[in-house]
Amino acid sequence: MGPLPPGTDDRAIWDIWQSQFTLPAVTVADELGLFRHLGNAAMTTADLAEALAVDERALGVLLGGLAALDMVEKRDGRWSATPPARMWLHPDAEGYWGGFLYRFRESIPLHADLIAMVRTGVRPENKVAGGPEWERGTMSAEVAKRISDFMHAHSMGPARGVAVQPVFGEVRSMLDVGCGSGVYGIEFARANPRMEVTLLDLKEMVAEAQHHVEAAGVTGRVSTCGLNMFEEDWPTGHDAHFFANIFHDWSEETNALLSRKSFEALEPGGRIFLHEILMDDDGTGPWQAASFSIMMLLGTLGKQYTLPEFRDLLEAAGFEDVRAHRSGGGYYSLVSARKPA
Repeated sequence: MGPLPPGTDDRAIWDIWQSQFTLPAVTVADELGLFRHLGNAAMTTADLAEALAVDERALGVLLGGLAALDMVEKRDGRWSATPPARMWLHPDAEGYWGGFLYRFRESIPLHADLIAMVRTGVRPENKVAGGPEWERGTMSAEVAKRISDFMHAHSMGPARGVAVQPVFGEVRSMLDVGCGSGVYGIEFARANPRMEVTLLDLKEMVAEAQHHVEAAGVTGRVSTCGLNMFEEDWPTGHDAHFFANIFHDWSEETNALLSRKSFEALEPGGRIFLHEILMDDDGTGPWQAASFSIMMLLGTLGKQYTLPEFRDLLEAAGFEDVRAHRSGGGYYSLVSARKPA
């Protein structure tokens, strides 16, 4: 029957690879004693972090994952263990599974990485290619190709889904910030014949993106710009900026910087777009966002954010009319805001 062209709904493959984070989230919580504390009393993230002697920010990401797995719940800002967790994961419960889970602490590599991160707040080195290189502002051609291949595969469906959204029919000049393989810019050009796209990233990355642009046959409308987006001035004259899987790589402070730089470089009335898998407003799921956040915790300085968190960031930079909607067949949402005219 042969292969099929990529579609926009990639949820089946996402569910497969994200399953790797399910058991480590529980074994780490078990080793830390989290279910004993939350099974006995409701606690805030800060109080639980102090009781467990762990990093508060990393613990918050873990709690979001456990909530998505229905092992903990959050009410009025306090976390507590759910009945299944109190029955099977509380160390004093008759049905405690600790003896079974114990063996997986050593057999699952992600367990060691995740528990070290939660305890110290220090990211394990070289777990996700690209994070440290982007922070330094340079990378080798070999690393750039590895990142490009990874991102191109995992972004094909979401890129095709978002590119056909009607709002982009209004955009004439798009700056794709942190473009990676260029997959989003390519799909924007394919779906919107009147749009001109500039791919912005480190020079090594845009060199890789150029190969994909040429293969897609859109060189006439997709150009590249190699620079450090944190330290150098951005090109001006664009009426929209697009960030796919960028803000989730960074802290709130770095994202505030990116928001300000976008606001300054955009034309009056221009729009900023963020393509991300959003956490629910209370940070308790869904699993697809929460597990992705665990991956970000292990490999970057970021996490998956909520819409209220993005609204605070963008409005602080000067943007208005912040909104979001699901952007296709996958798990992604498109967040948008406008620079006042």
